[in-house]
Amino acid sequence: MSAAAPRAPWAPLLVLCLGTAMVLLDLSIVNIAVPRIITGLQASLDQVLWMLNGYTLVFAVLLISASRMGDRFGPRTAFLAGVATFTLASAACGLAQDPAQLIAARVVQGAGGALLTPQALPIIATIFAAGRRGLAFGIWSAVGVVASIAGPIAGGLIVTNASWRWIFLVNLPVGLVTLALTLYFVPDLRPGGPHRLEPVGLVLATAGLLCVSFALIEGERYRWAGVAGVISIPLIVAAGVVLLLLFVAWDRGRQQPLVPPSLMRRPNFALMCWVSLTLSFGLTGLFLPITIHLQSALGLTPIEAGLMFVPMAALAIPSGLLTAGLAGGAAGKYVLAAGLVVVGAGVLWLGWAAAARPGWPALVPGLAAAGLGIGATFGPLPAIALRDVGPQLAGAASGTLNTIRQVGSLLGSAATGAILENRLGGVALPGLGHGAGLAPDAFVAAFVPALRPALVAVSAVLLVGALCCLAARRQARPELAVSGGPVTAGDGSAR
Repeated sequence: MSAAAPRAPWAPLLVLCLGTAMVLLDLSIVNIAVPRIITGLQASLDQVLWMLNGYTLVFAVLLISASRMGDRFGPRTAFLAGVATFTLASAACGLAQDPAQLIAARVVQGAGGALLTPQALPIIATIFAAGRRGLAFGIWSAVGVVASIAGPIAGGLIVTNASWRWIFLVNLPVGLVTLALTLYFVPDLRPGGPHRLEPVGLVLATAGLLCVSFALIEGERYRWAGVAGVISIPLIVAAGVVLLLLFVAWDRGRQQPLVPPSLMRRPNFALMCWVSLTLSFGLTGLFLPITIHLQSALGLTPIEAGLMFVPMAALAIPSGLLTAGLAGGAAGKYVLAAGLVVVGAGVLWLGWAAAARPGWPALVPGLAAAGLGIGATFGPLPAIALRDVGPQLAGAASGTLNTIRQVGSLLGSAATGAILENRLGGVALPGLGHGAGLAPDAFVAAFVPALRPALVAVSAVLLVGALCCLAARRQARPELAVSGGPVTAGDGSAR
């Protein structure tokens, strides 16, 4: 296929959706197979936690660096490299013979996921006209959310009917098909020309994000105190903050910075970074306690608990498609704000229903409302964020936005977990998925009252995000939006 931008950009969009879905599905599909992996590899709980968290940690840490790899070598090239890395690592996961091999393969898998994920936004922003970008962003985001929700369901079906290894091996045909379709359909465009990678900035940013992400992921496990010797979670957080401050000071003076300071001078982009953080915080803060409630308090099996989220996904897709046409216009910020408010209302319903009307049917309206609200955020958020961003900065913007989204998820998990732990007062979490019937009465009596303040806090964060949306500018500032240089094809010719 020619390197020129396609006349019908929908085929490249579907290819990008396929690669993104494969990565996000793997973030949640593995959880359901944990008991089988423990038995099959004789793994300890600590090893299994690192199998889960190693993927998330590397994925979150490398997003900014990976986005600049796309600027340096072209987003299609980086996307191909990410898909290939992810696919090969998936094969290594499926063939692992001991926990160490599986952990190592999962780390590489996370690196591949981080490499391909931020390439989608700059490609979509380049191949779609401004009037259609909202719909395109909405479709891409919808696929990602549905993949995340579908993970536990797909995982349950696989481990019920086949070996846990197929959780990973199923990625092989999907990855190979994605590689072939990418080569054929996705154009090799270079928005703004090549970018030179700066090693000092890469090291500082990666090390800082690694410390902060590690602390947020592992903080609860270590009770936010000592890890080993004099090393503690607060010390790791402080080290991460210092490294990130050093990165900002170093990066600001570079000719081609890793995160251009001018990005944050674009009001819409800076605002949407905060909104993205609140949305990710809210979604993680919703899923974590409700998943525990469904399995540990209501006694649903993992598959049954996963099916509870089907109404959310089923309503998110049409909601996203119906509102996508408004994403790029003046009404976009109001659609986004309304979506966040509806998600927050759904979260509040869940907190009320869990305490006042025990049983899973009472939770369905709250999950459905959350799905409607989530769908309304799909198109407007990236469309508004990139309104002031020219082609040259699209890759950096994508990496920054995705990194902030991951940090928001980690913050949501840490904050919700801390509230639950404080309210539970030491009551132990019973085994999950034990079939019909409720969990031990002591846990139910403690967890249900703990659920409400956690979800109220989540709803409050979403409301703050909704209020921030109202400050978004109606139109791009021309002097910002047009900056960034030309779009070139893979052979270096200008577009």
